Amino acid sequence: MKTVSLLRSFRSRNYRLFFSGQAISLMGNWMTTTASMWLAYKLAASPFHVGLVGFATQIPLLVLAPFTGVTGDRLDRRRLLIGLQMCSLVQSASLATVTLTGNMTITVLVGLSLVQGFINAFEFPTRQSFVAEMVDRREDLPNAIALNSSMFNIARLLGPAIAGVLINRWSAGVCYAIDAVSYLPVILSLWMMRVQPRPPRERVTRAWEDFGAGLAYVRAEGGLRRPLLLVAVNALAGFGASTLASVFAGGVFDGNAAMLGHFYSAVGAGALLSAIILGTRTTVDQLRPWIVRGTVLVAASSLVIALSPSVWVAYVGYFVSGTAVVLVMAGSNTLIQARVADDKRSRVMGLFVMAQGVAPIGALLTGWAAAHWGPRLALGLCAAVMAVAAVAFAKPRSAPAAGEPVRPVVGEGTGAPFV
Repeated sequence: MKTVSLLRSFRSRNYRLFFSGQAISLMGNWMTTTASMWLAYKLAASPFHVGLVGFATQIPLLVLAPFTGVTGDRLDRRRLLIGLQMCSLVQSASLATVTLTGNMTITVLVGLSLVQGFINAFEFPTRQSFVAEMVDRREDLPNAIALNSSMFNIARLLGPAIAGVLINRWSAGVCYAIDAVSYLPVILSLWMMRVQPRPPRERVTRAWEDFGAGLAYVRAEGGLRRPLLLVAVNALAGFGASTLASVFAGGVFDGNAAMLGHFYSAVGAGALLSAIILGTRTTVDQLRPWIVRGTVLVAASSLVIALSPSVWVAYVGYFVSGTAVVLVMAGSNTLIQARVADDKRSRVMGLFVMAQGVAPIGALLTGWAAAHWGPRLALGLCAAVMAVAAVAFAKPRSAPAAGEPVRPVVGEGTGAPFV
């Protein structure tokens, strides 16, 4: 019975199709992330350029956040997702072609990463919203989101490890080629779905009107404002360890792509642990302590990696980092979703996406600091910022209602690919 309950979303045909296609594609996505970060370090031999690739991949999310969610509300989401997946296929195929023919440069890598960033800026909020249309029973939605989280983190665990082996044996271009092919099952699954058409919106507002209304609402609600600020700070400084993973693997520890893959896999294993922790919380007042602990652990794990005398200590640090970052990001997501009014949900989640979108600025600053002062000191500075954030968030300014139920949304929207 427990297994049936855990997999109850699979009663919906559309969700079964989505899950099977997306599980394959996410593996390819993480292989591409690992390949790009390794290739950036090898092409330029500069931590700054590693951060620049992260910046290019994520900056469209910050710039376009007020508009992309609105697009998904106004267009047919299934058809929009099919088009976006086709664009991603072409982008990955371009990366594979340029790399396998020996024509890849750091400029081309940054440019194609920027293209993928623009695609992701539209695809991410559309896919998140489309989950509700794929389950036949409304009560199965939390379970579908939890299964998405597990799928995402298992892909994060396995994808980088596979990429490390493939890069060492052949090249990063093989990872890109596999990623391109992995989009075909997603496109096919979306094509096979039967989705009921949504009723038209009674009043179509301008994107900036929706954005402004959401901002005003958050300003008036301290219970939303503070977790959003914490998400932004975590996106700025909490992803430093993953941003510099290729620098630590290839430079500090004189390793290879397999070591980088193991770092990312350790992050994924830690993220799975955090999904279990958050998934067992049942009230809002149980969430806040874990978010605070997560913030403290982000600072501690960053410091451990920065000071690590051996790669084995760094592996432990990356595992803890994966647990901690997702505790903060997914925990804050759940806290916000539990408190926001239903008629403001899309607008507030647009602000959440913007807060996550600070990550590219953090990647650029972290890469710059590592290039000028070394990766260990740069990561130590990230740890200091997160320690201050932990102190600031630890003291509640507005107590949550005792026993207020949690809407479980421990989903994959926990940040950038560098989480």
